[in-house]
Amino acid sequence: MTPDDLEPLNRLLAERACERLIIDFVRRLDLGEPGSVAELFTPDGVWEWPAGERRVAGREALRHYFGTRPADRLSRRLMTNILVTVTAPDAANAISYLTTYRVDGYAGGMLPPRLPVNVGHYEDTFRKAGGDWLLARRVTFLPFGSETERLPPPTGDPGQ
Repeated sequence: MTPDDLEPLNRLLAERACERLIIDFVRRLDLGEPGSVAELFTPDGVWEWPAGERRVAGREALRHYFGTRPADRLSRRLMTNILVTVTAPDAANAISYLTTYRVDGYAGGMLPPRLPVNVGHYEDTFRKAGGDWLLARRVTFLPFGSETERLPPPTGDPGQ
């Protein structure tokens, strides 16, 4: 069976499931439990960042990698231009653009706006396993990036 043989509804459902994975990935990093990102990957899933020479393979390694992000990190990622291409009934690829805002040392409250720390794109490979779409491979490309800012420690209450 070729991708062109897929029923339009099945193609649409596959595309939507993969889009949702892309969004859930950043939601878990920003607002959820970062280590749970590993559950969005196949058991042998891989996350790579060629420019940073990073490669993390397997769910346990992914859980450890994402779970060790600093507890005082505040981040918000914007995902856009998500293009999913279904290549088979159980396989798909996607490209999506990302913009990341991030600081370490966050102690609460609202911060003045900052420039993004990263702007780039993901290239994803998805596999359908057990009825669920999962990331088999995610490669991160960051043509724009900088170090994560560390905020100064909070000062005492000025009224004291």
